[in-house]
Amino acid sequence: MESPNVMAVELVDEAIDFADELAIDVWELDDGATVLDFGVETVGGVEAGLLLAEIQTGGLATPRTAMGSVAGAPLTHVELGTDHPALALLCSQKAGWELSVDGFEGLGSGPARALVAEEEEFARTGFADDADFAVLAIETDTLPVARVADHVAERSGVDPAATFLPVFSTASITGSVTLAARAAELAAFRLTELGYDPLDMLSATGRAPVAPVAADEGAAMARTNDALAYGSAVHLTVAEPFDRFDEVASTAREEYGRPFAEVFEDAGWDFHEVPRGVFAPARVTVDVVGGGTHVVGERDEALVAESFGL
Repeated sequence: MESPNVMAVELVDEAIDFADELAIDVWELDDGATVLDFGVETVGGVEAGLLLAEIQTGGLATPRTAMGSVAGAPLTHVELGTDHPALALLCSQKAGWELSVDGFEGLGSGPARALVAEEEEFARTGFADDADFAVLAIETDTLPVARVADHVAERSGVDPAATFLPVFSTASITGSVTLAARAAELAAFRLTELGYDPLDMLSATGRAPVAPVAADEGAAMARTNDALAYGSAVHLTVAEPFDRFDEVASTAREEYGRPFAEVFEDAGWDFHEVPRGVFAPARVTVDVVGGGTHVVGERDEALVAESFGL
């Protein structure tokens, strides 16, 4: 299989070529790194969010939009599917790189994580990438400068000029879209946290509603997480049975039924103080090849509607 970073660079090139159509901005930093503003100071949009979700998965997943409803209100939903759940979702799309560089704060996702390969997911899968390019998508409300790119390049083992940083704020159209594309990733993450072998996950498809853009980053974090925990649906096909499939959905957590605005407030709006178990999809079907089918969890459209202000 080709390097996810190489495949992501091809998608980045597409974003650069169609920057005007995507309503994004692109420029080069002093160290030669390339920044793509998908939604910090630019408008961005639905198509930008879909392309960013594909970049975040290293080109190993297919995102698309579909119309759906929440409490009777027509809303855009995002569906993302992959036949490479371990690599696309856990080793690429997951937001596992915490960036804190000279006052800059951000949360990194994308295939550059596989060049560092120090997170638990890489020990579980045995995967590490080796490429001359690094692509790290950063969720932030501040545009990165050369020091940030230098840090990413150094940790990734590539030249700064071969470093590409798509950035987006949570409170943007792009942010709402690309975060809605994470339903399948949450299911894969939760399942492996429970002890399931990620390499036994054969395919994954998830869908979630696109949250209305909030007025600030905190409210956007709450809305996008409510969309996933209470409004998403996921289908997994796996190779082996497991006695804890019923714990994959958000209904299994103690905090179920509480909007994320309350959960984050209790944690002092420190994302890292929130228990990892609260991040789970709403409704999940798990098909075991040659075995049973398990359907767990439930959607709470009333809670999502209240969160969205419908």
